[in-house]
Amino acid sequence: MIVFAQYKYLILLLLVPVFLVAYGLMRAERRSRLGRFGEENFTKALMPSFSGAKGWVRMVLFSLAFFFFVIGLARPQIGAKLSERKARGAEIMVCLDVSNSMLAKDYTPNRLERAKLAISRLTDRLHDDRIGLVIFAGTSFVQLPITTDYVSAKMFMGSITTSSVPVQGTAIGDAITTAIKSFSTQSENSRAIIVISDGENHEDDAEEAARQAAQMGIKVFTIGVGSPEGQPIPVNGTLLKDRDGNIVVTRLDESALKAVAEAGGGAYIHAGNEEFGLNPIVDEIRKMEDEEFSSVVFEEYDEQFMYFFAIALALLVIEMLVGERKALRRLFN
Repeated sequence: MIVFAQYKYLILLLLVPVFLVAYGLMRAERRSRLGRFGEENFTKALMPSFSGAKGWVRMVLFSLAFFFFVIGLARPQIGAKLSERKARGAEIMVCLDVSNSMLAKDYTPNRLERAKLAISRLTDRLHDDRIGLVIFAGTSFVQLPITTDYVSAKMFMGSITTSSVPVQGTAIGDAITTAIKSFSTQSENSRAIIVISDGENHEDDAEEAARQAAQMGIKVFTIGVGSPEGQPIPVNGTLLKDRDGNIVVTRLDESALKAVAEAGGGAYIHAGNEEFGLNPIVDEIRKMEDEEFSSVVFEEYDEQFMYFFAIALALLVIEMLVGERKALRRLFN
């Protein structure tokens, strides 16, 4: 496996074709100027030692030298082995509501997209902690198993929509139960569940699920998304209506979410446009006891840049030795 520690330098490789094109234009301009003094055969006779082919050879050698020099600047590395790394941190399972009510535009652009952005920013604050993701509506499932791979976590976030769970509803209790089963450790005081939802129309006993989590040493935090006044739900370019043709308005049910957080020994936070609520919760999680866990990673990379610099130097030396004149013996033929 080859990686580049300074991959930003690879953009300089775009200069290689520029060198060749610029040299070709320069040669064409030079022939044009010489053409003013006479025919091509006449001017060649006046410069018997000049070799046009060697000029191109030198330019190709220079371009190759520059190519290998840039590769060296990017610091190519080869992973020597897989090793086990131990770290200490908490495990966090995020339960994200993806029901249709999350399409309401209390936030920009809507509740769901704002929540996804907040979770993505959450991963930027994590270091040795593990994170997993459960999505739910009328039922729930694990979208991302518990992991320290924050890059993958962000990638999984991008694919989440309200159609990710086909059964509509708000089964917060089922989501909490799924999250409880998804932790990789059974240690108390190092696990937390964060439920992000508008709390409306919850269909199961979410408080009992949160209470069971608390009995296992898992804190349950809730973040309320939406406004008490409510917003209509845009679906397929129109507003969602009930059976009587009335526009459905989705409202934040703070009382339900506060009850879940209280039963789970955590806290409830109303999400704002600026501060969504995850940062205060992470600060609370930081106060919990860290659990030691192991992960397998590539490490002890072998640097390879010196070989590319050596090739570049050798090509530059050859380029200087080639010159632009024909061999001297040709002058006496």
